[in-house]
Amino acid sequence: MSLSLTDLAQAAQRGDLVPYLGPGVLADVRDADNGEPMPAQSDELIIAMNNGRPMAPKLMWEFPRAAMNVELKRGRSAVNRFLDQLYGQRQWTRAALHDWLAAAAPGYIIDINRDTQLQDSFADREHLLIRGIARVGGTDYRFKLHTYDGEAYREIDQSSADPRLPILFKPLGSPRPDPTYIASDADFVDYLTELMGGFGLPKFLKEHRVGRQYLFLGLRFTRDTERMVMSDIIYAAGEPAGYALIPEPTEKELRFCDKKGIEVIEADVADLLSAAGAADEGLVLNGAS
Repeated sequence: MSLSLTDLAQAAQRGDLVPYLGPGVLADVRDADNGEPMPAQSDELIIAMNNGRPMAPKLMWEFPRAAMNVELKRGRSAVNRFLDQLYGQRQWTRAALHDWLAAAAPGYIIDINRDTQLQDSFADREHLLIRGIARVGGTDYRFKLHTYDGEAYREIDQSSADPRLPILFKPLGSPRPDPTYIASDADFVDYLTELMGGFGLPKFLKEHRVGRQYLFLGLRFTRDTERMVMSDIIYAAGEPAGYALIPEPTEKELRFCDKKGIEVIEADVADLLSAAGAADEGLVLNGAS
């Protein structure tokens, strides 16, 4: 049975649905100084990385392929510097969805963007931060785990984590507290291999995700890389696996979501926020009566 947008928003607020954030949730974000939109979608990232110019058509297919090309020519550090400058050094306006999530404060959020807005939303409360890593030595795992005490991050071992805290999972990384990114094809090959093998998530999160249902926001399922990341992250999901807000979905997206047990709702993030009354009424804070 289909749920209304109001039902979905309330379920996410209660924690019954896990928000899974894609690039589209950042569509309303602007540079605080010049008003330029934040590059978040694949094409936007490629053009920004290439000094405002498109790359060759075969490289424009998706960002990991273009990032691999830059890495081969100028080194992995060139890609990381670009992402640091973009998301760690520029000042951006807030996304409406992130303001909504800050008020709702669900206990588990997945964000495949590399910006810091989700972390900013939880800057005044304790939480756990899990971020993906790739092609590193000295560890069998492909994640970094930090705990946040309300003032600063501290890296911890998974055995020391308090899973009762809100969990922010950013599989593709972020610049804070220290820069780490999954960006190029080589990064994704390593990360996805270990994610499938069970080394991309801490043990407590693998237990926490069993039977969960998800609310996919700002995410299109037209590219293989994003589909593979999602499939491994939501392993052992409930039935249905969740709901995806996709305006004008393609046949490819509909077939994929049907295969994964995800119900497609032809709406967008702004429609969800409108249904939730986020703009006019606000939301009841988590735990409030």
